[in-house]
Amino acid sequence: MRLTACIVAACALATPAAAQQQFPATLAGHALIPAAASFAPPADAPAELAVSGKFVSPDRRRVDETGTIAGTSFLSAPTAPRKTGFTVPIKGQPVQGFSGIKTMDDGSFLVLTDNGFGAKRDSADALLVAHRVRPDWASGKMEIAETIFLRDPDRKVPFQITLEGTPARYLTGADFDIESIQPIGDKLWFGDEFGPYLIRTDKTGKVEAVFDTMVDGKVARSPDHFQVLTPAVPGGKVEFTVRRSRGYEGMAASKDGKFLYPLLEGPLWDAAAGAWETIDGKAVLRILEFSTAENKWTGRFWYYPLELAGNNIGDFNMIDPTMGLIIERDNGEGAEAEACPEGAPRPDCFNVPARFKRVYKIELSDATVGKPVRKVGYIDLMAIKDPKGLARQGGSEGTLSFPFVTIEDVDRVDATHIIVANDNNFPYSAGRKPQVQDDNEFVLLEVGAFLAAK
Repeated sequence: MRLTACIVAACALATPAAAQQQFPATLAGHALIPAAASFAPPADAPAELAVSGKFVSPDRRRVDETGTIAGTSFLSAPTAPRKTGFTVPIKGQPVQGFSGIKTMDDGSFLVLTDNGFGAKRDSADALLVAHRVRPDWASGKMEIAETIFLRDPDRKVPFQITLEGTPARYLTGADFDIESIQPIGDKLWFGDEFGPYLIRTDKTGKVEAVFDTMVDGKVARSPDHFQVLTPAVPGGKVEFTVRRSRGYEGMAASKDGKFLYPLLEGPLWDAAAGAWETIDGKAVLRILEFSTAENKWTGRFWYYPLELAGNNIGDFNMIDPTMGLIIERDNGEGAEAEACPEGAPRPDCFNVPARFKRVYKIELSDATVGKPVRKVGYIDLMAIKDPKGLARQGGSEGTLSFPFVTIEDVDRVDATHIIVANDNNFPYSAGRKPQVQDDNEFVLLEVGAFLAAK
């Protein structure tokens, strides 16, 4: 379907989209995992993984000595770097920031640590894992009850992995950038940004299959897909349609588990138009549909329109057969009250403060296939009500803000509550305080009216 064919339909939906309603959110619990939290690799993992973060040096040289490279917020101005107070390499593996969450029936949450240290080239010694965590809202602590290690002993990954010659073949952040997770039956499904790929594992994390992304009947690839090659001579052309680091950031599942809905973080490239996909002047992201029963793409899709140019999505989960939750955010961090003077960045203030951090409720249905989803309403994560003073950090005068650059976890907990968490980009994010590495924060929000909205 040509994008231009959707413009009329998009315009027809413009009025309800513009009538979005803001709903209140009240803090019901706040729990933290300290930024310094780490874990040991499995006993059968290569000794090389006992220390991680050895490849993050700006000049790409390997650094073996722990604690020698200072972490700096990646939103710092080059002229005024904001150190986060942490250094790498570190002993062990960082629990790090979470980039996907799923509510489990026993009250725990399945969370996903993303690819490691922020980029493919940085993360060859960062293991890919999911954790099952259990909150104690009374104490504010999160118990890590289980860690699942992704591995490929049966050689299902169709390209050479970092630990190719090892018996267990554990996967690292140089192999995939897993950003979303869905448990369905006895399987785990992961959405990846590099390919982008879908990955299916058993419940222990052993890879069973890797699927390319199909859009409009063709394979969609980013420059990090294993079949996208660098030209042999200068001026050669490289063909791809997905921007680097704009693969699957969120991925929902239908309530019956029959379908996955992977959501691309960035618009696709329209080669005919020579531009990124837009509708009615807004950048749009594709929500695709994959059949878990048939292990194939259905060809159906929806568009998610971004509210502002440059925004990104953080996570996506369905809450009933047609309604879902999507985090949409800007690329700022830190409170506006602590912003640097315009044009005068300093290490002790925020040069790109957070302004737009929302959870949207959206509707996708058979009637809107190939069209924009309907945005029902939103909650503002920069203005969470806290009348009981439950905030453990970041609260002020009955309000909690969530001013993190990457807020990448949201799911329904029950009929009136959702959970939201940040990816703390260890050691590269400082959104609470200008020079302090962010923790992994989880907030339980009472949002009954928002969840009931139609």
